[in-house]
Amino acid sequence: MSEARWAAHRAARDAARADQHAAAVAAVGRLDDRDILLLGAAIYWCEGTKSKPWRRDDHLQLINSDPGLLAVFLLFLSTCGVDRTVPTYRVSIHETADADAATGWWAARLALPIDRFRRPTLKTHKPGTLRQDTGADYHGCLVINVPRSRELYWRIEGMISELFRKSGGAGPENVDR
Repeated sequence: MSEARWAAHRAARDAARADQHAAAVAAVGRLDDRDILLLGAAIYWCEGTKSKPWRRDDHLQLINSDPGLLAVFLLFLSTCGVDRTVPTYRVSIHETADADAATGWWAARLALPIDRFRRPTLKTHKPGTLRQDTGADYHGCLVINVPRSRELYWRIEGMISELFRKSGGAGPENVDR
């Protein structure tokens, strides 16, 4: 196909995408505390660590590389009364990257207190792996660990259990023991 034809296709696609984004922004509207609680619980259940019947560990720990998702989770914690100075934070990053720069980037990007960061976890480089996550835009993953969060973990279990029940799905194996 000619460049002119592709250019027209790309322009139409980009316009359709912009229209969908605008409609989605309008659909989100204002978020109240209930919305944030349900959204945060779902994020945690998808991305956070969970207790297992063979390993009880009822506390909140979430790891992710998406600053937007982590910002929403921090908003959830704030809505639950957990100030940003309570959790500890840790960067998990490949040993070939700049862990100190990544720590500073996460602290600045999410307005986190730098004194709450623990020593980074360095992932061992495997020469046979072709990594795409390299360069200046690579900041590793951020681990958020909330101490003394057992009751909040149980609240999340309860919210998820009820969401599953209302959707007609069975609850997860480690909820409603």
